[in-house]
Amino acid sequence: MYNLLFNNCTGNHKTLVLCIALMFTSVSLSLAQQTSPDVMAKETEKRMTDQERFSMITSVIGSVPSLGFPRDKRIPEGVAMSAGYTPGIPRLGIPAIQSSDASMGITNPGYRPDDKGATALPASILVGASFNPALAYQGGVVIGEEARVRGFNVMLAGGINLTRDSRNGRNFEYYSEDPLVSALLAAGAVNGIQSQQVISTLKHYALNCNETNRHWLDAVIDPAADRESDLLAFQMAIEKSSPGSIMSGYNKINGEYASGNDYLLNKVLKDTWGYKGWVMSDWGAVPSWTYALKGLDQESGIQVDKLTWGAEAFTDSLQNAYKAGSFPKERLSNMVQRILRSIYAVGVDKWEGTPTVDMSKHNETALVTARQGIVLLKNEGVLPLAANEPVKIAVIGGYAHLGVPTGTGSGAVLPVSGYAGTIHIGGSGLMGNARSLFLLPSSPLAALKKLMPNATIDFDPGYTVAEAKLLAKRSDIVIVFGIRVEGEGFDLADLSLPWGQDALISEVASTNPNTIVVLETGNASSMPWRDQVKAVLQAWYPGQAGGTAIAEILTGKVNPSGRLPLTFPESMEQTPRPELAGLGTPWGTPTTIVYNEGADVGYRWYAKKNSKPMYAFGYGLSYTSFSYNDLKVQGGKTVTASFTVTNTGKMAGADVPQLYLTNAAGENRMRLLGFERIELAPGESKQITLTVDPRLLAHFDWQKQKWQIKAGIYGIALGRSAVDLPLNASIKLAAQLFGK
Repeated sequence: MYNLLFNNCTGNHKTLVLCIALMFTSVSLSLAQQTSPDVMAKETEKRMTDQERFSMITSVIGSVPSLGFPRDKRIPEGVAMSAGYTPGIPRLGIPAIQSSDASMGITNPGYRPDDKGATALPASILVGASFNPALAYQGGVVIGEEARVRGFNVMLAGGINLTRDSRNGRNFEYYSEDPLVSALLAAGAVNGIQSQQVISTLKHYALNCNETNRHWLDAVIDPAADRESDLLAFQMAIEKSSPGSIMSGYNKINGEYASGNDYLLNKVLKDTWGYKGWVMSDWGAVPSWTYALKGLDQESGIQVDKLTWGAEAFTDSLQNAYKAGSFPKERLSNMVQRILRSIYAVGVDKWEGTPTVDMSKHNETALVTARQGIVLLKNEGVLPLAANEPVKIAVIGGYAHLGVPTGTGSGAVLPVSGYAGTIHIGGSGLMGNARSLFLLPSSPLAALKKLMPNATIDFDPGYTVAEAKLLAKRSDIVIVFGIRVEGEGFDLADLSLPWGQDALISEVASTNPNTIVVLETGNASSMPWRDQVKAVLQAWYPGQAGGTAIAEILTGKVNPSGRLPLTFPESMEQTPRPELAGLGTPWGTPTTIVYNEGADVGYRWYAKKNSKPMYAFGYGLSYTSFSYNDLKVQGGKTVTASFTVTNTGKMAGADVPQLYLTNAAGENRMRLLGFERIELAPGESKQITLTVDPRLLAHFDWQKQKWQIKAGIYGIALGRSAVDLPLNASIKLAAQLFGK
């Protein structure tokens, strides 16, 4: 072809130059095709033996004696223990795959006794509250760098399940109740991790929205509504980040287990969306080898499946099916090719040396993240505290003298200096032994004393109400820390604070009305004392620098800018499921949860029911004020909105203006269409333009399997939260049928 092209390059100088340019372009395209991840994966897989192919489609969990997993002989001597190990194939240049849980940093629940610890980042729900995808990206970079120095090349990160239920024990590992926020934040994290040539997952596909009997839970939902909510979050995140792997969940969806759900894995993920990476299971989520026929590409932590279901699925059982002709070679090859394709696409096979990790810089990332994600819920003039005043302050409860809590389960990160304290709580089921209160060594008490040198600050543990009231009575201001342990394997029975803390707060506030409450939880709380206190700060699980961030916000060194990524209900009676199915039943009880809200998750449900929550999605206070003006909306294939934001206060701060759909062609329908976090000096203004993903304006037409925008007038609103929308506009849109 190249000779033919060159032979026809005759004529003047300009023609010759053009022909040479075309020739080199053609050569470059050919080389790119030859070295594309897809081509490389196919060529490498062709050279593999069946034994090598089968070795790639399982992973072995490392030794964790405390959880009942001894060292597996399939892991070679000298290999660092981790969540999953898959052997490499040196003759083909294929590296071993080593994975680690990594929602909030590199975890180590006993795998590596000599590991000196990792950066414990704030919980994902706090990152969601920042409404800042760039911050999620930076957190991903931290995780990717710290993975590289340990030789780990797959991060089990990117938790993107929507927070459908305020009682879900793992909500702290997820970003939001909204698909757009979840997609943008998760994509940021995945891109950050993969920028370091480390593969990231998105998880848990799909509807892994409750922990109660999760292995036996059937999540029932209308499929079209699923496409408009949970699946839309996955779809948008995949489009924006190309994660190397998708992890399936434990639960069933409409009667079929996630890891063996042909509709979700083959039809939606791989066929409709064209996903090219591989699907790995969660640990202990594969009861049958037949899941390989239904879209699952890799069985993870195979010993956990033996513990849970009595046998490993993708070892002897699958190989016997292969020999019997029940499992085709074409499918085996495809499974392997998908794994190889992600290795090549992300660059796991191109590692050169070990990167230098600046742990102080990583700590700064943890601190900046905490600052941006902590949400000020209430302030009756008591905050910020005057840093230089000789006031008497009582700090009560929450182990504030030691540190800040973190979520429990597979996502818990052991920090470099170790935990400041550990209290084993326990519980039933497989995760019972892992249920503990872990305190990260960032003491809010110490940080407050440092920032308020002229104040007299005393601490009471909240051990008894009577003792706490004595200190509160002689203090000018009281700061009570309310904490709650939440984590994998357990849902909350209600939204109260444990260990009598609600009663403690109420009694203290009745003694001293100048009471401030700092909540360190992964979910909403019931707050029966809310009207008694002057201020409430939602600090979530703020990570290893959380104590500093809390103190900085309380004293005004940092202006709070977090916004709620999930709705706080007045009571569970407002929610789609006042009673949680299966709660309190023995581990292993088959449970069905009907997600009758469909696509109307969180704030969408409250808008549909015209119900006012305690605190709305998107809500958060600041020490300054902002105004919105000049909302202009343009139509076409989608909606574009522009507006101006002005800092009208006396303090620099950050705002998160939010654009919503309020009505779609005569249908009352609430959808977040866009947002942007902006920082403004006092008096400063900035014009913002948001272009809407048209799927957020549409319904998914199940019969046509396309997105449909109906012709009509669409209501658009701009505001500070889902219930505070001062500017409104409308736009006429034509009928459209698009996408898939």
